Amino acid sequence: MNIEELSQLTDTELLEAAKSNKPSPIIDAFFIGFLAGIIIYSVAANAWGFITLLPLFLIYVFLKKPKKYEALKAELEKRKLQ
Repeated sequence: MNIEELSQLTDTELLEAAKSNKPSPIIDAFFIGFLAGIIIYSVAANAWGFITLLPLFLIYVFLKKPKKYEALKAELEKRKLQ
């Protein structure tokens, strides 16, 4: 969700979105490390392709999640809901 979409949500929808989007840094760090291991293995085995590109995309998704949560948190503070 971008900032424009967040501003159109009602207070209850915004609170529900914040509750469901809380980042879990330990789990995210584990999966990022696991996916980085897959990338390193595929490079060492000279297996470029889907095996390498899929983990790169998933790492991008895991790194983008906290940014979405920060935008959500900023909207909550703007509305004084937190």
